[in-house]
Amino acid sequence: MATLSDVARMANVSPAAVSRHLNGRIKLPAATQARIDAAIKALDYRPNLMAKRLSTGRTEAIGLVTPEISNPFFAELAAVVEDEAASHGYDVYISSTRGDASREVTATKRLRDRHVDGLIMMTNRADDGTLARALDGLGNLVIIDEDIPGAAQSRIFVENRAGGRIATEHLVALGHRDIATVTGPAGVMSVVEREQGWADALDAAGLPRGRVIAGDYSRASGREAARQLLAEGPLPTAIVAAADDIAIGLIETFREAGIDVPGDISITGFDDMRYSALVAPALTTVHQPVAELGRLAFSHLRAVMDGKQVEPLVRLPVSLTVRNSTAKPRS
Repeated sequence: MATLSDVARMANVSPAAVSRHLNGRIKLPAATQARIDAAIKALDYRPNLMAKRLSTGRTEAIGLVTPEISNPFFAELAAVVEDEAASHGYDVYISSTRGDASREVTATKRLRDRHVDGLIMMTNRADDGTLARALDGLGNLVIIDEDIPGAAQSRIFVENRAGGRIATEHLVALGHRDIATVTGPAGVMSVVEREQGWADALDAAGLPRGRVIAGDYSRASGREAARQLLAEGPLPTAIVAAADDIAIGLIETFREAGIDVPGDISITGFDDMRYSALVAPALTTVHQPVAELGRLAFSHLRAVMDGKQVEPLVRLPVSLTVRNSTAKPRS
């Protein structure tokens, strides 16, 4: 196996120059860089990662803590983070916590014990203070998607409240006057904000706030909400769902009951996952910039790891994707 000294000898430079070139810590003349790169290729040189980590004090790896990797939203976000990290020479260790507080705390120990250089943290539950305490004093960490009240680290969220508002405004503009909402887990920031946006739009239009049905961000929750609405009757003319999965569960159950969407009831979602355009009817939904969220999360974390200042809170804009699950109400 070729060594760094072998590369230096072939390129006619010092081993220190090769090491600094590989670590991006020196700017060499173009001809010298070319000789080093040619020697690396000719000798099929592979850096000794353990030695590199000992010399730099870095693991060249980050952690990504996600509530559920099988969820399409979290899976897409994780894929973006992995791509961004790989392009900068970092490995990514993914921890799927299933919304369990003890697993979340355990995942933070990777950073505290220096098994990773930084951590991107996602949760999908309301914290009782346990997770915030686990994050206390931890640097090199970025919180995304959902808030962890009391934590001091940088945060990146989307404009949840604006999303709830524009979905409701769309339904109001179509002529709907009885608009319900089906929300997600109690106490979670995105749930609270999306419901606030729904209420903002109704208040601005001078309309009464419709029914609020609590659930979670799942298709099963949407199906249960539909059954509840069918049992209570009469149905609202439109529903703002806090997630695409909720909206799809609603559509499925209404279809089974002979209720036409959007003929009898209009439904909007939130996320704009890839499958949202493939369901029948194709879902009108609030688009979250998942790819931008993932790229910005890694960019922020890399800046923090390099000792740079970043914005303490960033909000990414959302937009409405209008498809076939919404229409004017029947007269």
